[in-house]
Amino acid sequence: MRRAIALARRAESEGEVPVGAVLVLDGKVIGEGWNRPITTSDPTAHAEIMALRDAGKNVANYRLPGSTLYVTLEPCPMCAGAIVHARVKRVVYGTTDPKGGAAGSVFNLLPSDERFNHATEAEGGVLADQCANLLRNFFRSRR
Repeated sequence: MRRAIALARRAESEGEVPVGAVLVLDGKVIGEGWNRPITTSDPTAHAEIMALRDAGKNVANYRLPGSTLYVTLEPCPMCAGAIVHARVKRVVYGTTDPKGGAAGSVFNLLPSDERFNHATEAEGGVLADQCANLLRNFFRSRR
């Protein structure tokens, strides 16, 4: 999660909402990402999607079974869908997203809805204060 926080700071330095994500498989980082929708003019360029894309290239597969995604903010429905489709085993997130979280805050897509053909586990609250403070300070500075 600490690496994801560092990537969130990178997003912030680029003028993006500070969210970072790291995908790990067998104890090794296989993908990293940070929010880039503004920079890339791509509404799908969330940190989780960027990490999934990076991992897919690195392992030459769009399926990532057995992997764990660490992300500073609870995934949104779009990211939760991509996580399930990639067959990520587990998501560990920092702080909740009360406006669009898909791991129980607003939507219940993670842990995976039983109607999906793959089960993804989810755990929140890891370094939650640090993750929340990054976002809080970012938005405070914008007001």
